[in-house]
Amino acid sequence: MYGWETYLSERDKKHDEHWGKKELFGFGKKPALLLIDIYYSVLGFTREPIFESMKTWPSSTGLEGWAAVDKTAELLAVARANKVPVVHIKGLESGIAQWVHRHSRRSDMPAEMRKRGNEIVAEVAPIAGEVVLEKTAPSAFQGTPLMFHLNALDVDTLICCGETTSGCVRASVVDGATNRFRMGVVHECVFDRTEASHFMNLYDMHQKYADVIFLDQAKAYLAGKPM
Repeated sequence: MYGWETYLSERDKKHDEHWGKKELFGFGKKPALLLIDIYYSVLGFTREPIFESMKTWPSSTGLEGWAAVDKTAELLAVARANKVPVVHIKGLESGIAQWVHRHSRRSDMPAEMRKRGNEIVAEVAPIAGEVVLEKTAPSAFQGTPLMFHLNALDVDTLICCGETTSGCVRASVVDGATNRFRMGVVHECVFDRTEASHFMNLYDMHQKYADVIFLDQAKAYLAGKPM
């Protein structure tokens, strides 16, 4: 079970029987692992339930986010062991205006704390040789050299982890598919702030742009084994 079944109406379920995806699109022969926006400001420095964490970090994803990080760390270890390229994506810290248009409360955090909030969490932090790209838009492709980097490595498939499922992950997946990459989204390794948005965006990506796969499948694929 993918989890999105709970959010489908009876009409949706019937429609899915007729039109829904019946088999995976499939992946290519040269994957890369794409880790999107896995930094402290969306998780907090300590592991707390979402509403407790939000008292300090309003955009926190809580314990669900941390659970996805732990699974991502497992997948990252497999990628590194098999020399699969890893790309880390995070927000730009140059002062360029963000894309977010909603009004959020003014932060009263000390500057040092805000700076640390923009750091990639230790569990999946980049190591020497792994590329870190900063973006100013939801998609990992917009305004970054990601496309050039992937082309230089002859990558044909991107396996995606990170947050949010409905935001930056989805935007990156759609752009990746538009640019003719085969896209994978790891079910246990993406996370969001609201459950309905998370699962319905997983469903939508799976139907149109990507294969939503489970962690064991992703590990097998990155290790060069049949899924």
